[in-house]
Amino acid sequence: MVKTPDEIALMRVSGRLLASVFEMLDGQELAGMSTMQVNDMVDRFITGDLNARPASKGQYGFKYVLNCSINHVVCHGIPDHDEIIRDGDIINLDITLEKNGFIADSSKTYVIGNASPAARRIVQIAQAAMWKGIKQVRPGATLGDVGFAIERHAKRNGCAVVREYCGHGIGREMHEEPNVLNFGRRGTGLTLREGMVFTIEPMVNQGTRNVTTESDGWTVVTNDGKLSAQFEHTVAVTKDGVEVLTLRPDEAPMLARRA
Repeated sequence: MVKTPDEIALMRVSGRLLASVFEMLDGQELAGMSTMQVNDMVDRFITGDLNARPASKGQYGFKYVLNCSINHVVCHGIPDHDEIIRDGDIINLDITLEKNGFIADSSKTYVIGNASPAARRIVQIAQAAMWKGIKQVRPGATLGDVGFAIERHAKRNGCAVVREYCGHGIGREMHEEPNVLNFGRRGTGLTLREGMVFTIEPMVNQGTRNVTTESDGWTVVTNDGKLSAQFEHTVAVTKDGVEVLTLRPDEAPMLARRA
């Protein structure tokens, strides 16, 4: 679970490249595009512009470079030529990238056009929940501290955290130990050590936390049809706290704010 400084340096490169993928997406007009068009655009950018590998492609038999989860889709949405991103949607784009043998993993929920105040609110809550978890990361803290902070923020805002899916260790493999739950009790679970690298990725629902996997075996939806939003970063435990390896330039103020 613990990476060497040289390994973290390589993961920092992967993370920086992945952050640039989201910076590219930030400049796109997603409304009117199909989710397959977004998939193909990201594929070209990672392989062509960045000379890297989209790590999700071929993983567990998945054929695409990203998951695209719209509105009530919690996670693992599959790109489709017939699925059009529309004004008012929220869409989570979950992307992985491998460079020099090391993988970074990140996701962002985009608000499309004139989305409702309720849609904007669930996105803001999910993003803040992720940062609440990230700011618990330091040597001597526990994974229970991370999960507790995430779920507490969601509950205080009348939302629920999905429990079936969680963050994970990451490095040469996309999914390594430990599991990083989005709920927990303070002071419990694995004690964090300098050099650990893992993802923090809460999925926050407007309604109940209950979810169902659709017949395609991938797409996970809310049982009540209400909205769900997700954010994810790859983080490393440092001597003094945490480094967000997939941090985007516009997020620096979020990291600087108090927990």
